[in-house]
Amino acid sequence: MGVESLLVFIIIGAIAGWLAGLIVSGFGFGLIGNIIVGIVGAFIAGWLFPLIGFSIGGGIIASIIHAMIGAIILLVLVRVLKRA
Repeated sequence: MGVESLLVFIIIGAIAGWLAGLIVSGFGFGLIGNIIVGIVGAFIAGWLFPLIGFSIGGGIIASIIHAMIGAIILLVLVRVLKRA
């Protein structure tokens, strides 16, 4: 993985984590928190979407949406587990 790919990966994670934080909690988690939430969300969606046969497409926008949906799933699960 080149430096450019890693940088794009981090930027997509940051945007997806920020958007998911706005949707689920109403605020972001700071730059590092958004990156972590977005990257973990991308891994969750990357694992879950092929299992259910769901595909968004290709490109950066599709990657951001993909990671954002995974991050929303992650944040909802964390919220449910915190209440239990």
